[in-house]
Amino acid sequence: MRPATLVAGASLLLLVATSATAQTFTPDRADLDAARKEGAISWYTSTPVAQAQALADKFTAQTGVKVQLLRTGGQAVLRRLMQEIAAGRPGADVLTMSDAGAAQGLVKQGILEPFRPEGFDKVVDVAKDPRGHWIAQRLSIIGMPVRTDKVAEADRPKTWSDLKNPKFKGMMVMPDPSFTAIQLVVVGMLSQKLGWDFYKALRANDTMIVQGHQQVFSTMQQGERLLGAEGADPRSFFDGKEVPSQSMIYPTEGVFIVSSPTAVLKGAKNLNAGKAFAQFMISSDAQQIIIDSGIHSSRIDMPPPAGQPSLKQVSFIPVDLDYIEDKGRELKARFGEIFQ
Repeated sequence: MRPATLVAGASLLLLVATSATAQTFTPDRADLDAARKEGAISWYTSTPVAQAQALADKFTAQTGVKVQLLRTGGQAVLRRLMQEIAAGRPGADVLTMSDAGAAQGLVKQGILEPFRPEGFDKVVDVAKDPRGHWIAQRLSIIGMPVRTDKVAEADRPKTWSDLKNPKFKGMMVMPDPSFTAIQLVVVGMLSQKLGWDFYKALRANDTMIVQGHQQVFSTMQQGERLLGAEGADPRSFFDGKEVPSQSMIYPTEGVFIVSSPTAVLKGAKNLNAGKAFAQFMISSDAQQIIIDSGIHSSRIDMPPPAGQPSLKQVSFIPVDLDYIEDKGRELKARFGEIFQ
């Protein structure tokens, strides 16, 4: 198995067990005194707005180090960073996005600083670079959100392939893989598994394309569309609480588990503060903020969000991060051709 491949079913349990029984781990330490002297960090992130602000505020309260926050979609975060690097003026100290494939690419380019902070050994093995170049801040379970008050249970899809049924015409919405890296993963794997005819059928069913998952949630809440052809748990956009009119369908073929890497930029202007922030990001305090907002922690010793299954309770479709990294541009172009 390649280290950049996420594997299914019982294999995840094995990886969890492997992490839990790993040999004694000695963490790298952030120099908090040096971090406080630097005084601030610049954080580029695709973390949902409320969670990002809560994390930034908590870190500042604990350390006195201010967080300059740039928040946008995962693909936009990456484009911004790469443009700045090409110009010789990278503006970020720390990066968080939802594209582990792209993170692997940044590792190969020597752009990320290796750092294995306290808690690194508690992060599930498939959600981190073994040398610490990136560590998943959170894990997203991706399935199909549905308006429960508008679509009867008997009429709801049970599999990804069911979405091709003409009875769902005009009902569906999904994100754009050119904006959100989570959708890029889903498009990459489903186009492999079901072929591009799957997406041509979704186009024939008049599926609405929006920028990101927040827009999927909002579009469904407003009643414009009733079914997410791909979406995150609605509770993650509702302060972690149950949404009266929305719930998740977990397709029988499996859901997608997508990691959101956090990384410190090599040569960052505020390197010590950046490491302190990366260390904070996988602390129990930070992970609890993520859990309370309805998103899964990347740590094996933290509980799932309220009302949601643990990672052990769902089957999931394998994700080949090498494929996503290698074919990302081609996948976006093909998707755009179909939905233009």
